[in-house]
Amino acid sequence: MKKRIILLAASLAIGMTAAAQSSGFKELDEWVDTWKQTQQHFFGYPVNEQSALHGFYEWYLASGMDMVNLNNAGDPMSGSPESYSTHYFEREVIEFFAPLYGFGKGEAWGIVTHSGTDGNNHGIYFGTKYLYNKTRKMPVVYVSDEAHYSNMRLCDLQNLDVRLVKSDDMGRMIPEELEKALDLSRPALVVYAMGSTFKGAIDDQAALNAVLDRHPDLEVYRHVDAALFGGYLPFTEHKAMVSQKEMRFNSIAISGHKFFGIDCPSGLFICTRETYDSQNSFNVAYLNGNMRMINCSRDAVQPLKFWWLIQTVGYDGWAKQAAQMMECTAYLKQQLDKIHYPCWVNAYSNTVFFKRPSADIVRKYNLAQGHDERFGGDLAHIVVMQHVTKDKIDAFISELKSSLKR
Repeated sequence: MKKRIILLAASLAIGMTAAAQSSGFKELDEWVDTWKQTQQHFFGYPVNEQSALHGFYEWYLASGMDMVNLNNAGDPMSGSPESYSTHYFEREVIEFFAPLYGFGKGEAWGIVTHSGTDGNNHGIYFGTKYLYNKTRKMPVVYVSDEAHYSNMRLCDLQNLDVRLVKSDDMGRMIPEELEKALDLSRPALVVYAMGSTFKGAIDDQAALNAVLDRHPDLEVYRHVDAALFGGYLPFTEHKAMVSQKEMRFNSIAISGHKFFGIDCPSGLFICTRETYDSQNSFNVAYLNGNMRMINCSRDAVQPLKFWWLIQTVGYDGWAKQAAQMMECTAYLKQQLDKIHYPCWVNAYSNTVFFKRPSADIVRKYNLAQGHDERFGGDLAHIVVMQHVTKDKIDAFISELKSSLKR
């Protein structure tokens, strides 16, 4: 019934156009104009600037949902009260994505999160409780020294022992270093980076799992931080890299505001049913359910956006976008190589990092900056998202070449 109501309201909104108009506030209108200009050259950060949510907002306003207060408090997978929530759609979102990440039917639990960091927070928290409830020992967390800083920050928040494992030059956790770091007296919570922050490195889960398998008495929980790469990899020939069945991870976190183009921070957290069932119970009478997730109140609009994108973009649309991103990543690397400009890219990655160009180019193209003496010092990178087309890459290369002649 709810699905039919949304589709009916959406059909009523077809043909509506959003005319550009003044807000009545000079500062706000000037900020919008500045951002629209900046948006065309927003190359340094992993956001999709071709959001497909225009129709969603047309429906949202036309249906009057902007006047409704929704809250997804409670567990969306357990039949909690739905009168003021979008749990129905949240379940459909999880049921769509879980198989894409290799979870068997009925073997997954998940939620739509506030962000990739929220997903990592759940992964580390769920992993800690999973391991403690099995062993009565607190785990040691192992994470690459080039993984996203949220993982280290969350370990600090949860008062966990964390060991940073050395990565190789390209940013991948070194299996031999994980072996040396292991404390075999305590369970291991290993965080795999599927796209490190600056170099776009992907930890070799198979090689790292082989290290862990050499210690059969060691209780292990594997969480995958796949904020960006978990978005597009399931739609490529490399989908096994984010498959729970293939890689044996217990949970995975993906961002919604990166590849999928949701216009504000959001994400997915999906774990095995065994992981969820091992969590401490918090039965809450007024929610008529078990509150095992961290958050009570949760955003009820983000599941609707995910659901809308599934209906309007879907698997085929995302597969085309992923193919374009990979093609344009290779094209950017080729064009930099043609002018003999120092640059590097990890396998399966959409992040190309290179010698840092002039300050004017860094500023115009909003390039993220880094530093690594192994690659000559000051660096910058481009994250090739859907809006970073070959034409825009050509314009960037042209400006880069001109700057080298000055």
